[in-house]
Amino acid sequence: MEMFIDYLKAFVIGGLFCAIGQILIDYTKLTPARILVSYVVAGVILGALGVYKPLVDFAGAGATVPLTGFGYLLSKGVKEAVLNHGLLGAITGGMTATAAGITAAIVFGFITALIFKPGDKA
Repeated sequence: MEMFIDYLKAFVIGGLFCAIGQILIDYTKLTPARILVSYVVAGVILGALGVYKPLVDFAGAGATVPLTGFGYLLSKGVKEAVLNHGLLGAITGGMTATAAGITAAIVFGFITALIFKPGDKA
């Protein structure tokens, strides 16, 4: 039963992020790219303020998988790197913390491009 509750929390919080994004698409003139960037920036800001960590503890993947989770991971990596390496950590920390996700996106994008025929829509 506890596992079901964890899945439910992740589904509700992740769905809430998706619903907010859909509302922004439907009722504003923001482009999807701007909304995605806004999600990452919001994750960085909420992570830097310490507000996002309780949400991650509560919702797990429902908070870490969306783009706000990527922003949170960036801020967390920078914080840790600055504490360990000083000012240089402000530059290297975010990339170190998110390297696995960035690498996965590049690799899977490359594999997808090999499998499917990329090109412009006519």
